[in-house]
Amino acid sequence: MTTEDCFRIGSTIKTKGLKGELHIYTDFEGLEDVKFNTLFIETAGKLVPYFVSSIKYLQKNAAYLVLEDVDTIEKASLLAKKDLYLPNKLKPKKKKQEFTLMDLKGFTAVDDNEGELGIITDIHEYPQQLIATLTYKNCEVLFPLNEEVIKGIDVVKEIVRVDLPDGLLDIYLD
Repeated sequence: MTTEDCFRIGSTIKTKGLKGELHIYTDFEGLEDVKFNTLFIETAGKLVPYFVSSIKYLQKNAAYLVLEDVDTIEKASLLAKKDLYLPNKLKPKKKKQEFTLMDLKGFTAVDDNEGELGIITDIHEYPQQLIATLTYKNCEVLFPLNEEVIKGIDVVKEIVRVDLPDGLLDIYLD
């Protein structure tokens, strides 16, 4: 299983107690509606499957997770601060009003001046803003996702129309 076959549901934050319980942060609300008994934890660049013994949802975006064969704090601490994934087939369908800028991953970016730039391969979340990553003319290009840059989003065709600041592409291509 690769990260392309899966979607990120959150990450483990820290251990809880002495019996291997993990405190996790979830990326979206409604994980409790997704039925799963196995999840994948990214370890050393690979997705490792784990069977879920129990998961207790706390307030929104937080839960306690117990995995089979992870029954000590030592075993659990090896899994702290790791990303959690589920197979794409379990990904809940979003309603139009639930669409966020993080969902632009996989969309094709089209600039008003330059034309088609490429497919957004990643979206980085920083405290001030979101940054999209794509490959344009064999160069990795980063650009902000904000109201000044985004001119339109076609959810059906998976196209985001942008107007990049003057000179931004030149910085990467020089």
